[in-house]
Amino acid sequence: MEISGIISAIIIGIVIGVLGRLVLPGRQRIGVLWTILVGIVAALIGTALAGALGVSDTSGPDWIEWLIQIALAAVGIAALDRAKARA
Repeated sequence: MEISGIISAIIIGIVIGVLGRLVLPGRQRIGVLWTILVGIVAALIGTALAGALGVSDTSGPDWIEWLIQIALAAVGIAALDRAKARA
């Protein structure tokens, strides 16, 4: 992976993490760095999942892929928030 790919993954991870956080109601007790990390992981897993489902390569924007990534980020943020609440 080249440096431009890493930078792209971080930027997409930030966007996906923020959108995943906005989907959840209420306040989350995790920091910005955790949100970014969850967003990056959700973006990578969402891309792989969209590729496996055959919806990753479209002629326009990949809306289904984005929805999968945002849903995964929301689930990851909610899980991390609940884990931190128990600790």
